[in-house]
Parts: sequence; structure tokens; C-alpha cells
Amino acid sequence: MKVQRRILSVDPGEKNIGLALSDPLGISASPLRVIRHVSRDADAQAIAAAATESGAEVILVGQALGPEGEIGPSARHAEKVAESIREHFSGEVLLWDESGSTNAVKANYVAMNVPRGKRRGHLDAAAAAWILQDYLDFQAFRADLAREDRSDDTF
Repeated sequence: MKVQRRILSVDPGEKNIGLALSDPLGISASPLRVIRHVSRDADAQAIAAAATESGAEVILVGQALGPEGEIGPSARHAEKVAESIREHFSGEVLLWDESGSTNAVKANYVAMNVPRGKRRGHLDAAAAAWILQDYLDFQAFRADLAREDRSDDTF
């Protein structure tokens, strides 16, 4: 089994920034923590430090794109956050469409009957985990397709 690079995911909110981390095999994502927004540069330093502490080689920044893939104010904010992180992190920094992540997490909490009071502080890190899991699942899907394509060539 091939060992993947560990990935730190970022849900860049206006007040809080959710962080999540992949397992070493790149199969699952787990919420890590929430950091309070200070300034773009301070946030980028904190995110880069969290990635380094966690052994992450890649930082995945959630970017909310519009329904047609258009870049609006929120998506531009994510691009600027990613640029700032690149100044403090030597690894790869990627953007990933995170549209609907917070709503998906809220719906999951409601479906699991988590009381409203216990949902509040956990949404940001959980949204970061949702973004990362979406990315990991997509990468696994692409790998499966590539394997199928190679196996079709042998017949």
C-alpha cells in the first residue's frame, strides 16, 4: 500500500479558521482544531505552524466557488489566504472547492441528533474535515479510474 502525504485542510472563515488533518495513508480526515482569525499574515503563520507540527506536506485551502465555478468575494479571500500561507510554508498549497461544506456538516449534526448547543464551536474544524474528505475521496476515485483504464489495456 502506497503511503500518501499527510494533508492539512483549512476552512478559512471570517472569524474562525477550521483545521483538519488526514491520516498518513490519505484515506480519512479528522477535525484538528479551530484558530481565531487575527490577520491574514498571522493566520497564515499559524496555519503553516500547525501543518509543520502535524507533519503535513500539503495544505488544502477550501474555496467556495459559485454554482457555475465562478470566483466571488469568498473565493478571492481563499486565494489570498493561500498566497499568504505559501509565504510561510515550504510544502504544496492547493485550493479545493468547499461549496456547501458548512451546510453539509450542519445537516449531518442534525441527522445525528447532536444538540444545538454542542454544534456551535465544532462546525469550523468539522467543515475543514468535510473539505478534506471530499478531496481524499476524489483522489481515490481518480486512482480507481486510472487502475481500470490500465486493466482495460491488458485485454
